[in-house]
Amino acid sequence: MTDAAVDVLAHRAMLLGLAYRLLGSAGDAEDVMQDVYLRWRDVDRDQVREPRRYLSRMVTRLALDRLRRRQAHEEYVGPWLPEPVATTVAPFDPLETVEQRDSVATATLLLLERLDPVERAVFVLRSAFDFPYAQIAEIVDRTPEHCRQLNLRARTRVADDRRRFTPSRREHAELLERFLAASRDGDLATLRTLLHDDVVSCSDGGGRVRSARHPIVGADRVARFFAATHHRHQPSAEFVEVNGAPAAVTVSPAGRHVITFAVSDGRISGLYVVANPDKLTHLNGDR
Repeated sequence: MTDAAVDVLAHRAMLLGLAYRLLGSAGDAEDVMQDVYLRWRDVDRDQVREPRRYLSRMVTRLALDRLRRRQAHEEYVGPWLPEPVATTVAPFDPLETVEQRDSVATATLLLLERLDPVERAVFVLRSAFDFPYAQIAEIVDRTPEHCRQLNLRARTRVADDRRRFTPSRREHAELLERFLAASRDGDLATLRTLLHDDVVSCSDGGGRVRSARHPIVGADRVARFFAATHHRHQPSAEFVEVNGAPAAVTVSPAGRHVITFAVSDGRISGLYVVANPDKLTHLNGDR
């Protein structure tokens, strides 16, 4: 193994975690890591005093380039959701604190899509990795004071939308089991008690498989949708940890889906269903 590979592997979990949080795609994060390795081989490493710092800057800048291209050119079919990643055995760091785990939650990654790329980078570097503002400024080519302002603005925007999300592992696990059971039974009355009045359900098929092309809003509509589809197809379910929270991988004649959701005040406030097979390869173990 080359010295360059050893350097990258020593920080791989952190760097991969950074790339994933910035991009919401495990596949894109892996591609960034490959680019980083190729570029790092050509760096005069004797001139680099802090490899972790240098590599973090490289990852962030490559990820920002991808974010800008995606926002400018990508036309995604139907709702876009982050690529789910199993975190029982963490593929990346850090996941020690509640805030660090929350930074990979589906609901949080969706909210980050509303930020511009630099705001997103500043927010992730500060909230998930606790980088000092001087180092963040160096990475994103801004002043430390500007980075403080960007982080405050990003935190305010995310917090305003995330007040409804109060994740509890016990609530998640219990609600998940009750929700799936009621869906398979076609039990509309129970489903309505589990859902917030203004719950939003998003399904990501990416044009590859059949799925709802638009978000479904409201407890009654969401309950009827899941009661109809799950009662008809009777999916089996495997309970796993995805993006730092309990989730379900369901299999039925309709396909393989990963279901995660956000919880507020003991009820489901956001439902996220990833059906696009291209986004499930990391759960399949194909890569």
